[in-house]
Amino acid sequence: MKIAKLFWRLLRYRVAVMLILFFLLSLSLHQKLTSNPVLIVLVCLSIALSYVSATSVNDIADAKIDAINHANSIGRPLITGEGKKEDLIKVFAIASIASIAIAAFVNPWALLIASCSILINVLYSLPPIQFSYRTFLAPIVLGIAYVGIPYSLGLAVSGSVLHKNDLLWLFGLYVMFIGRIILKDFRDRKGDAKFHKPTFLLRFGKNATCAFSYLSVVLGGSMLVWLTHSEIWLATITSLYLVTILAMLRRLQLSSEGQQEQLSIGVGAKMGNGLLITLLCVFALKQSSASTETQILLAGVLALTFFVNFFSFLHRPEAAIIGYKG
Repeated sequence: MKIAKLFWRLLRYRVAVMLILFFLLSLSLHQKLTSNPVLIVLVCLSIALSYVSATSVNDIADAKIDAINHANSIGRPLITGEGKKEDLIKVFAIASIASIAIAAFVNPWALLIASCSILINVLYSLPPIQFSYRTFLAPIVLGIAYVGIPYSLGLAVSGSVLHKNDLLWLFGLYVMFIGRIILKDFRDRKGDAKFHKPTFLLRFGKNATCAFSYLSVVLGGSMLVWLTHSEIWLATITSLYLVTILAMLRRLQLSSEGQQEQLSIGVGAKMGNGLLITLLCVFALKQSSASTETQILLAGVLALTFFVNFFSFLHRPEAAIIGYKG
């Protein structure tokens, strides 16, 4: 029971869902979203377990830093006392083996990709490589783990090879994600500074970090707009999402340190998730041969929902509740 509870704590399901969105988007782009439901469910489970593997080993490696940055977070059982180091080692071993074993049931390519995912988890958190302490490599490696791995699993399940169109989608999604993940350093700045973790934020400052994120969103987002330009309505909705994300980046740059920064980052992340969900739903409707009107209607309803929340935040930021911080 204790191990099961630790699994749930370490899953941090909001981020796990984002990884699964990249996987499903890859499937939808190849019109394989409903081709084999059993394999799709298995891969989703493998992705979730791989993420538990990543969080458990990272929590062990960064225990001292987390004690400062996440002192009261229920998502950090090692800090709250819910679990011991030995417990997290067990969780890491079980999650890693299970993730790889489940992927093996899918096909050899899925097995290889899942194994690479676990390897990245170890290399990112533990010495001697410890990518998390490499200023420039840390976001690059996280982009591979969060975007490249799930997207590649989509190719493995759909039986597709990597085409030029996949490379363009990967570029857009990957570069946008880099702009998102580099902002996590704002949340962790206090503990990182105490233990001399050379993050981009601590080395180059707030303005440079925001500028880098801004450039990444513009560059990656422009690729997504170009990829959807054949349908002006979809490119327009994509552009509107990008505008809200950039607005939150500007607000972040102007915000004072603390809660206001986290609210700006969290709302920007929500709008990024909204874009992913909208694109996924549109491509899913395309696969089912739904009419253009139906696609526009669903995309419009989804966008309206996210934009209402966005403008509600602008009107009453003090009432905002966000699940993702940094």
